[in-house]
Formats: sequence, structure tokens, C-alpha cells
Amino acid sequence: MTMPNFFIVGAQKAGTTSLYHYLNQHPQVYMSPMKEPFFFDHEMDSKGEVVRREFGGHRQPPRFTNIEEYSALFEGVRSEKAIGEATPLYIYAPGTAERIERYVPGAKSIALLRNPADRAYSAFLYAVRMGVEPLSDFAQALREEPLRMRNGWHYVFHYRSRGLYYQQLKRYYEVFGRERLGVWLYEDMREDPASVAKSVFRFLEVDDTFASDTSSRYNPAGVPASGTARAAMRATNRAVWVLRKVLAPTSSILPLAFKMRRAVQSRVLTEPPPIDPELREGLIEGYKEDILSLQDLIGRDLSRWLR
Repeated sequence: MTMPNFFIVGAQKAGTTSLYHYLNQHPQVYMSPMKEPFFFDHEMDSKGEVVRREFGGHRQPPRFTNIEEYSALFEGVRSEKAIGEATPLYIYAPGTAERIERYVPGAKSIALLRNPADRAYSAFLYAVRMGVEPLSDFAQALREEPLRMRNGWHYVFHYRSRGLYYQQLKRYYEVFGRERLGVWLYEDMREDPASVAKSVFRFLEVDDTFASDTSSRYNPAGVPASGTARAAMRATNRAVWVLRKVLAPTSSILPLAFKMRRAVQSRVLTEPPPIDPELREGLIEGYKEDILSLQDLIGRDLSRWLR
């Protein structure tokens, strides 16, 4: 049974899709054909069977029922040295680091982090775009977040909480150690994606002279340009959801479905409005203590996140 030996664990809306595609170009790297398997964020019993979990407000059935089904994602591995997948929920979902270490001991993890205020707003825009967020006002969604969490809403609605990186990274350091956890910043990848890709290649111990094509941005922020565009996005997302439900995760049709969705997005999405400056300032103030603790933990100057 072939299993991955590294994971891109997060954070959501911090460049994980772009990094997935940059890594997927490397001849010594095999990436799961399904970018986000969402496997290790689910609880498992002693036999490796997934324990189903229901969320109020958003239902996310597991895509795999056991670890054998999950391992089928890696049946295409030949001689690649680094074998990975990318599920940005892994950094946040409780118990994920421990489950990865239990079932794939010795694996490495990669974390991409973004200014938490900007990440929260981007995550909200994404939920609106995907048709799962019933609110159109970000400030209201933030106000309702504590109640939603108490009522068991899915992690996708934890906009503010998923940006509290310190405890999330601390847990991974405790489980993986510093040698097996690599941390990079979204802002660095946005400014110089080729350098970040090469740094990740070195972390994975593959040829770092290989140059991935980093000219494309993947999964950029955007909102439907009109009611018609919103309906088109909703119909496209529904079609992809149905295909993911009825087809095997390794089906060759799924990549075509994702490509179709990206094509629709490129035609119907427009640049989103900027976050309200006062709201952003309030978010940053709320994140300040966490950011200061995080920069000590990862050894990086994060002062630009406080501006």
C-alpha cells in the first residue's frame, strides 16, 4: 500500500493550490490527482475506518471510508521520491497531526501562512462564491461565528478562528518536530513564487535546480459579477459536487470537471471589493497577540501582518 510522505496542511486561502501545481510539475514529485482528499481530518477507529461526522449548516460526507480507499490515490506512483497531497484543513482540524503521524510515521508537513485578517476575508469570499455562505456581509458573518461554532457549523465558516495559527503550528511542531515541518509565507510566494518553490524542493530533498512554471495563479479571489454569474457558479459547483459524490476519487473525469469549473470562474468572476479598513484593523488588533507568539515560534518577522 503506497502512502504519501508529505502533506501540505494549510492554511486555506494561503496559496496551497498554487504550491500544489508547482510541485506537481516536478519529475521527482507525485501529487495526489485529487488536490484535497480531506481524509486525515476525519476521526478513525482502531481499524482505520472513517467515523462519519455531520455538521450543522454544511454537510461534508467523507470521500473515503477507510485508509485502503485513500491509498488508491497513490497507485500511480512510479519512481517519484516525494509523494504528497494538499488538504488545507489539516492544519486546523483537531487530531489531524496525530492521525498523520500514526498512519504515516516519518512524513513531512508543509504549512503556508497568510496575514490572518486577509485570509479570513478571502475565505469568506470563497464561501460566498461556492454558494455555501448564506450571508453577504463579512462583518455579520464574523459576529455570528461564535454561535455558528457552538452550533456545530463546518470549519469552512470559522473565518476568524482559522487565522489563530500559533496553537495550530505548535501542535504540529510537537508531533513532527522542526526537521519535518516546513513553514512558508503566502506573501513571500506572491512576491517570488520560484524561490519559494525551490525552497520547498530542498525541504522535500528533490532536485532544486528544477524550475517550475510559476507564472500562473491558481484559485484567486473573485466574486460573481452578476446574478446570472452567481447562478452559473452555483450550477457548476453543483455539477462538480455530484461528480465527486458518484465517481471514484481516482477517476480521470474529475480533473476535467475541475478544469471546467476554473474555466467558468474565469468568465463569470470579477475582482472582489476590498475589505473594510476599519474591520481589517479590528481583526488585526484581535490577532496581535497570536501573531507575536507565532513569530517567536517560527523564527520569522511578522511585523508586516500588524500593519
